[in-house]
Amino acid sequence: MARETTDFRGIVIYRRDYRERDLLVKMLTDKAGPAMFYVRDGKKRGFRMASDLLPFTHGTYIGALADDGLSFINAASETHQYQQIAGDLSKNAYASYLLALVDHAFIDNRPLGGWFDQVAAALNLINRGQDEQVVTNVMETQLLTVFGVAPTWHQCVICGRADRPLDFSEQYGGMLCNQHWYLDAHRFHLDRRTVYYLQQFATLNLQRVNNIKINPLTKQRLQLTLDTLYNDQVGLRLKSKRFIQQMNRLEQKMGNLGRRD
Repeated sequence: MARETTDFRGIVIYRRDYRERDLLVKMLTDKAGPAMFYVRDGKKRGFRMASDLLPFTHGTYIGALADDGLSFINAASETHQYQQIAGDLSKNAYASYLLALVDHAFIDNRPLGGWFDQVAAALNLINRGQDEQVVTNVMETQLLTVFGVAPTWHQCVICGRADRPLDFSEQYGGMLCNQHWYLDAHRFHLDRRTVYYLQQFATLNLQRVNNIKINPLTKQRLQLTLDTLYNDQVGLRLKSKRFIQQMNRLEQKMGNLGRRD
C-alpha cells in the first residue's frame, strides 16, 4: 500500500466518528479523487484542525495519499467553508446530493482529471447564490458519462441530423429527429427549450459561468428528464436525492395551501 506525502486541494464530503476519539473524513481531492482519511484524535477537544475538516470546507491540505485504503492528513492551510451552503437548507441539500453523486461516480484513490475543478466551480456557484437545482442538473447531465451512460444529445442517433426538431429516446440512447420519432412510441416528448438546455449542460464549463437563470416550468422538465435517466439507466437512488424530493413536495404543498388562503 503505497503512500505519498504531498499537498493537495480537497473538499470535505462528510465525516463520521471512528472509535472513541478519532474521525474518518471523506474528501474529494484533486490528486486522488474521493479518499477516506483517518484523523487521529479528531474528536478531541481543541484539535487543531477541527474547523478545517467540517463538511463543505475546501482548501489546501498536506497528507499521505494512499493508493488503496485509508489516507492521512497532517496539516491544512487556506481552508474556507462554503458558508451560504452550510447555512441554507436547500443549498445544503443540493450540495450534499452533488457530492454524494460524485462520490459514487468515481473510484476512491484515483485521479479525477478536470472533474475536481468542475465540482469546485459548481459548489462556488451554489454558494454565491446561483440556482442550486440548475447547477446540480448541469453536473447530473455530465456525470451520466462517468456512470457509463453516454446519451447522444446534439443530433439524431439514426441519421445524424441536428437541423430538425429533436426528442430523447431511452430505447435508442439519445436524440431522434422528427423523421424518426415513429421508432419510439415512448420517447420523452420534450419541448425544444428543454432539449436546448440539456445540450448546453452536456458540455458547459461551470468555471466560465457567472449567472444561470431558467424559468420554473423548464426546470421541472429538466429535473424530470434527469430523474428518469438516473432511475432507469444508472439505477442510483441516493438518500440525499430522496431528501430533496421530500423537501420539494413539502414546499409545493405549502405553496398550494398559501394560494387557498
